[in-house]
Amino acid sequence: MPRPARILLVEDNEMNRDMLTRRLARHGFEIRVAGDGARAIACVHSDAPDVVLMDMSLPVMDGWEATRRLKADAATRAVPVIALTAHAMSGDRERALEAGCDDFDTKPVDLQRLLAKIAQALTKGLGP
Repeated sequence: MPRPARILLVEDNEMNRDMLTRRLARHGFEIRVAGDGARAIACVHSDAPDVVLMDMSLPVMDGWEATRRLKADAATRAVPVIALTAHAMSGDRERALEAGCDDFDTKPVDLQRLLAKIAQALTKGLGP
């Protein structure tokens, strides 16, 4: 039996992190968490997630810079990154894609929409 898809949830808000962790785990995902962009980069290297859900407004190193660094590194560039952000202004989606994100979703999270984006990232041949 294949292992469950591993998701790295990068979120500094504890309430959002706990809620999303529980909801995604109920859908069979194995969840790892990081509270800032620098920790996210370390976790991608150590935990080999199948998908990264990246909050863009983070302490220490923001999600924009963390994504740019992940995509610039040959060892991590193939890991799909989905931006999760409250930034829903015109141009924010384009800015996230320019930073290297493979997809973009807004907060508050619509779980069904997010699950569809995760499934799409996994079926691009990049998943478990």
